[in-house]
Amino acid sequence: MRRKREPRQRELEFTRHGGARPGAGRKPKGAVAGPSHAKRRSTPARHPLLVTQRLCADLPSLRQRAEFEVVLGAIADAAQRDGFAIVHFSVQSNHLHYLCEARDGDCLTSGMRSLGVMIARRLNQLWKRKGRVFAERFHARPLTTPTEVRHALAYVLNNARKHGIIGDGPDRYSSGPWFEGWSSASSSTEAPSHRRAIEGESRLPTVVPTAAARTWLLRVGWRRGGRIDWREIPGGERARRARAGEEARIADSIQRSLAAAARRVPLRPGSAARPMS
Repeated sequence: MRRKREPRQRELEFTRHGGARPGAGRKPKGAVAGPSHAKRRSTPARHPLLVTQRLCADLPSLRQRAEFEVVLGAIADAAQRDGFAIVHFSVQSNHLHYLCEARDGDCLTSGMRSLGVMIARRLNQLWKRKGRVFAERFHARPLTTPTEVRHALAYVLNNARKHGIIGDGPDRYSSGPWFEGWSSASSSTEAPSHRRAIEGESRLPTVVPTAAARTWLLRVGWRRGGRIDWREIPGGERARRARAGEEARIADSIQRSLAAAARRVPLRPGSAARPMS
């Protein structure tokens, strides 16, 4: 007799289109991926945060009088909320930096969302347009040590120098004119003079537009590393070497162009330019 075969349950296999492999996942909308949309880790209230907001492409620069007045007014209105505060800021052509304090992640999200909405609506009204102003979700990094906070302060207040914008005195498009932690080598009397110059040129508030620091790190702790010079380029020695190399390349390019122009023979009527032999 033939033995009866026992029934066996067959497994239904699903086609897998994802998984941990090179190139998997949703592709970024721009050239590079923006900040992650995963839930942010809870940050203790004693740690200040370095926050960055980036504008969409092809929008006017924020380092203009009308645009800066709009942004500064929004910052002043949103600087002090329940559980959220903006202590320092820097306005660049297509992005903004802040040093903030937040009681928890929800307060940070709520405060930054309100600030972003105010800036976007007022800029759209100024530019007479509709649509998105900020390209992506804001990026936030907690600062946990006095050294980190000092570096962040220099980075935010002197960010224009990092981008090659060299001026005399604190950057007028930042909270630098109201900052009281400049070193004596920076001529501390210059900050109030720059503040008066800014207030005379535009309708800026005569009071500090930001909130006072409450965390120990942002109020006292950062001073362990020494006061900040407004001529300091963020990034330390590496950034200074990179900036010096860039300036040397620009100077060399100008010299080469002048030398090439000097070698040319003056054109005669109906003749083509040719190099001297």
